[in-house]
Formats: sequence, C-alpha cells, structure tokens
Amino acid sequence: MMQRDLASAMLGMVVERDDPGHAVVSMRVREDMTNGFAITHGGLVFTLADTAFAIACNEDHRVTVAAGADITFLKSTVAGQTLTATAVRRARSGRTGLYDVTVVDEQGDAVAEFRGRSISTNRTI
Repeated sequence: MMQRDLASAMLGMVVERDDPGHAVVSMRVREDMTNGFAITHGGLVFTLADTAFAIACNEDHRVTVAAGADITFLKSTVAGQTLTATAVRRARSGRTGLYDVTVVDEQGDAVAEFRGRSISTNRTI
C-alpha cells in the first residue's frame, strides 16, 4: 500500500514499523507544512496520524479504509521538528476495527491523540 501512497511520500513520511495492528510513521516538518501562525498545519498532523492508522489496520489481504476518525491537538510544533505517529489496534471484530494513534515530537511530548474507526471492504490487496 505504501509503495503507491504518493501523498505520504510527498510529505516525506518514513515507515518505522509495520506490524499487524501496529505501525510507527515519522515526518519532519518543513516550512511549507506550517500555517499562517508559523506552526505545523493541523491537517498535516492529522495526515501523519491517518497514515499510521492506515498501515496498522491493513493487516491482512482485505483492503481496509477509514470509516471515521477524530483528533485532539495537544501541543503545537514548528518547522524543523520531527513528529512520530504510533498506531495501535484496540479492537477488531468482523469488518470493523478501532485504532488509537499518538503523535509525539522528538522530545516524546504528546502533540495529538487520534482515534480511527476502520471498515474492511470486499476488495483484496
């Protein structure tokens, strides 16, 4: 999946870990990833978390997509910092799953908490 993910590649995301139900993805924040207040754009923090979520929930031959997600922003970051998103499966039953993703900065401080809900399709990878 990640070999064809052009958006994550464009943002410079690096997959650090890819295990069933668990993923770690990092991204260095560039100047062009900041908003009008010179802090990391929230949509890009969400995108990082969403990518880790996507890797964690695509753990078998079925294509699994997001059914919904929420994020809480806890700390702002700036260009030059590296963010790391760690996704963990909380529950999986039938076609649905629940995953939590924590995004931290290079100090290990929580930047955001993301909860994703997945649904497996009938398509295969």
